[in-house]
Amino acid sequence: MKTAIIVFPGTNRERDMILALRRVTQEPPRLIWHHETELGKVDLVVLPGGFSYGDYLRCGAMAAHSPIMGAVRDFAAQGGHILGICNGFQILTETRLLPGALLQNAHLRFLSQDCHLRVETQDSPFTCRWKKGDVFRTPLAHGDGHFTADAQTLERLEAEGRVAFRYVDATGRAFDSDPQCNPNGSLNSIAGVLSDNRRICGMMPHPENLVDPLMGGVDGLPLFEGVVEAIVR
Repeated sequence: MKTAIIVFPGTNRERDMILALRRVTQEPPRLIWHHETELGKVDLVVLPGGFSYGDYLRCGAMAAHSPIMGAVRDFAAQGGHILGICNGFQILTETRLLPGALLQNAHLRFLSQDCHLRVETQDSPFTCRWKKGDVFRTPLAHGDGHFTADAQTLERLEAEGRVAFRYVDATGRAFDSDPQCNPNGSLNSIAGVLSDNRRICGMMPHPENLVDPLMGGVDGLPLFEGVVEAIVR
């Protein structure tokens, strides 16, 4: 299985993603610089975390217009699998490959902490190794992670089962206005969403930072195992 990681000026999570992808594919991913215009033969494209272009204008806004993103859009149109985490999620919303937007955290503070996510659907390559309702721990690190969308979009995401992950407390309780459950104040406590064909996933927390016991746990490993299983089967 061939994977690629897109690197922009300011990306800083590509090495974490390399470790996660090598854990499940046994092959090193290709690092693609933002000025390139071709992806080559690839099965999965990952947009990792960081601060692309220093987060000027809006987080992900400048990266969305990088030369490589034309190839990423074409890959998406052909049914390719794409994972965007943190800044990668922001870029996917800026390119309109995913709905909604990521705004400044509700309490206007950068957050760097563990959180808990509840799996809201098993029906996607990114969630298929969990059961609906499973709760897992994962780190987050962002200043602009507040997911928002208009009421019609939120209703459609919920009705179509396209909310992949929701912020909850350790018991699985979701409560929008409680920072213990929903640290950045995202609408409907949404932490990750799926495209309409479920082959594109964006999420703010960092499952790639919990894929090995030496990292403190393997809570994030099912995401990577699931997408590999879905692609190669």
